[in-house]
Amino acid sequence: MEYSLLAAFGIGLFSSAHCIGMCGGIVGALSFGLPSQIRNNRWRLLPYILLYNLGRIISYALAGALLAGVGSELLHSVSPQYGHLVLQWFAALVMIAIGLYLAGWFPRLAVIESIGRPLWRRLEPIGQRLLPVRTPLQALLFGMVWGWLPCGLVYGALIFSLSAGSVVEGALFMALFGLGTLPAVATAGILTSRIAHVARMPMARRIAGISIIALGLLGPAMSMTGGETDHEQHLHHNPNS
Repeated sequence: MEYSLLAAFGIGLFSSAHCIGMCGGIVGALSFGLPSQIRNNRWRLLPYILLYNLGRIISYALAGALLAGVGSELLHSVSPQYGHLVLQWFAALVMIAIGLYLAGWFPRLAVIESIGRPLWRRLEPIGQRLLPVRTPLQALLFGMVWGWLPCGLVYGALIFSLSAGSVVEGALFMALFGLGTLPAVATAGILTSRIAHVARMPMARRIAGISIIALGLLGPAMSMTGGETDHEQHLHHNPNS
């Protein structure tokens, strides 16, 4: 469990350059759409930025709970004893793919964004009706719609959440992923013009990608060297499984 949560937060945190590039402009546009007395006062602007992101993270957690529930069913249908181990290795491969994607070495991962486009076509008009944002509630609701924006990185994290093992752990996994992205996206909303150049730095993206690949390799390495995996912890707590 601890490794999975570290991986979730790490994916989000090391994805800062990607998040600034994809979502920084969205937050910046939302910020510029607020009344000038809010937009020009960072302390009044900050709650709106946080509410946008809270809504986004809530949607991530809901999606993570759904996917983890599916993964749990797969676990028991494949093998109650070894199914989770198979999913963990699959999750490690997904994490490595995410790292390669961030580093620019596996751009085809973006193809999975097409999975969510039909849903986004239905949700986008709802988001449009919430604009321009004028109240904190609108900011939260818009953030919840924004959380379903097709994104290869988010979908990669969701595929990883299949191995979470339970609905609660899946929700927690994606919530931590969202929290990992929070510093970059929230800062982009306040200082858009000052940090947008970070997203265009290939070296920063490569370092982030390599860091995520290292996290992805950590899980199998722990298993092969005798470190206690999430599955083994589960067996210790449930000797009859």
